[in-house]
Amino acid sequence: MSDVDQRIELFRGDIAGLAVDAIVNAANRDLRPGGGVCGAIHRAAGPDLAKACAALGGCPTGEARATDGFRLPARRVIHCVGPVWGGGTQDEEGLLASCYRTALKIAVEEHLHSIAFPAISTGIYGFPLDRATRIAVATVRAFLTDNDPIQRVVFAVFGPEAERAYRAELGR
Repeated sequence: MSDVDQRIELFRGDIAGLAVDAIVNAANRDLRPGGGVCGAIHRAAGPDLAKACAALGGCPTGEARATDGFRLPARRVIHCVGPVWGGGTQDEEGLLASCYRTALKIAVEEHLHSIAFPAISTGIYGFPLDRATRIAVATVRAFLTDNDPIQRVVFAVFGPEAERAYRAELGR
């Protein structure tokens, strides 16, 4: 196992309960509370998270913004706006990779050492799970190769299908 792979782990469960420096929220462009992972994070963090997000004024697809974690075990929440799957003709893969890179860059800039990611864009945004998993793992591995400050990356998945996809990709 490479040094990079030793810094990556898989967790099946609620990302909002992870004790890491930052968790990543699969956010919408308005950074408003939503359903799925976003809703779970907002509920766990409390109403101050929505206020902090509103003050940011939104976020373009493929980018990220950071807020405090409020009532979460994580100190920070990095809100990534993933692409809505449109068949692969609108640079969805590039935008998804940008989400992961941007979140990791923010973590480095803020001197954070551990970060947890959900399976960005694979829920209601419809990004095919296997493709999204391949992009997530490859982007994180490439970033960690050149960035020692990040010591722990957790891929937090919810269901058995996502867990299988991530286990398979991490095993490559």
